[in-house]
Amino acid sequence: QVQLVESEGGLVRPGGSLRLSCAASGNIRSMYVMGWYRQAPGEERDMVATITSGGNPTYVDSVKGRFTISLDFTTTSVVLQMDSLKPEDTAVYYCYHRNVVGEYWGQGPQVTVSS
Repeated sequence: QVQLVESEGGLVRPGGSLRLSCAASGNIRSMYVMGWYRQAPGEERDMVATITSGGNPTYVDSVKGRFTISLDFTTTSVVLQMDSLKPEDTAVYYCYHRNVVGEYWGQGPQVTVSS
């Protein structure tokens, strides 16, 4: 099993920034993928950004140039730096960890972008 502990979300004005972090613990394998998905009301859960244990990131097109994901391999933690936030970024953001055994989800902090 892998446990995920996320930082809190928050309320941000359009154009603002917010940083989400997630730390994994438990049965951490040498190879994994971590990242963030988000789910807005009435919509499916979609990938935002992921990063491999080798440090290779992937972003959904809508956040490229605005969001940056980074990995601390020594602590198995990921940080999602979100800049230039837009109202359409409002969603519950779920931390994600996948390895050869399975996939794991965090509780999901709420991020609201509103003036």
